[in-house]
Amino acid sequence: LYRSLSSSPSDQDKEYVGFATLPNQVHRKSVKKGFDFTLMVAGESGLGKSTLVNSLFLTDLYKDRKLLNAEERITQTVEITKHTVDIEEKGVKLKLTIVDTPGFGDAVNNTECWKSVADYIDQQFEQYFRDESGLNRKNIQDNRVHCCLYFISPFGHGLRPLDVEFMRALHEKVNIVPILAKADTLTPIEVKKKKFKIREEIEQYGIKIYQFPDCDSDEDEEFKQQDLELKESIPFAVIGSNTVVEAKGKRVRGRLYPWGIVEVENSTHCDFIKLRNMLVRTHMQDLKDVTRETHYENYRAQCIQSMTRMVVKERNRNKLTRESGTDFPIPMVPGVAESETEKLIREKDEEVRHADRAPDSVPDREHESHQSSEQQEPSDPRDDRER
Repeated sequence: LYRSLSSSPSDQDKEYVGFATLPNQVHRKSVKKGFDFTLMVAGESGLGKSTLVNSLFLTDLYKDRKLLNAEERITQTVEITKHTVDIEEKGVKLKLTIVDTPGFGDAVNNTECWKSVADYIDQQFEQYFRDESGLNRKNIQDNRVHCCLYFISPFGHGLRPLDVEFMRALHEKVNIVPILAKADTLTPIEVKKKKFKIREEIEQYGIKIYQFPDCDSDEDEEFKQQDLELKESIPFAVIGSNTVVEAKGKRVRGRLYPWGIVEVENSTHCDFIKLRNMLVRTHMQDLKDVTRETHYENYRAQCIQSMTRMVVKERNRNKLTRESGTDFPIPMVPGVAESETEKLIREKDEEVRHADRAPDSVPDREHESHQSSEQQEPSDPRDDRER
């Protein structure tokens, strides 16, 4: 007993290497650096996008917003606006960027109104690709869109053609999370029917929305049940409100109606809590991972393939002919107008053109020499002797 007690501390020190603290090191570094998250909200006006965003993050991002009347909304084109706010919670800093799309779906003719949204997403990919390919890559700003909340109107029978076109145009570029807006205008039975209808049409039209990752076999049952509820909640039926009302002696955020109170943070009234937990507490990092590993990598692969085709085309166009004496193209120096390579290519081109013209002139000279020899008769040797 004495030997075991006296030797246990030193034995533990010898057997302990220390790499078990790596998660703590990563945690400290990540907390010190902070996190970035870009959320896009899209959908026609009047569906509560701004209210929901303010409710999700307990902030007011639209203080200076100018409300347009019906006539102005009809003539308004689709714009892209950004709102950035720094949020800190328990020492963890989050730089949240909200990308709004005012004017989407409000015009009489909405043909390709989603194009400006797709162009914006591509521009962020392009900027990140340029920064990543540059010399200084220490402080790259990540403005890629990590998630798009697409708001579907509750006044209709499932998806509209505009909804289908938008999601099909962007599902390869961003994580789309469909939202059934203004759920307080529907009864619970209507909400259930609309959810089923929308899920059915999403599968029918081949729309790829954000897929929740499958749970590992070693996850606890509570987490598995939560994941199952999230998958069955698509599209999330939400209600947004920043107004505090009193219900049953408690002050809650919700909406007051003559027939009762709708609580925003009550899971029996809407899916607001599920959406917030998914975005912030459970799947924010996975949304960023899918953006980086899938959507951005697809864009990056397309860029590299396009650049490769351009290089090959340029090499084939500038490739020297066989008369130049080499089978390999001379490398071009980009950005130099009068490089030695270009001079050499021009000289070789001139030589080839002269060589092409030379054989055409030889027969003419031979013909002229032949005629001159025929006109000049040879002298007779006998005449020379007589002379």
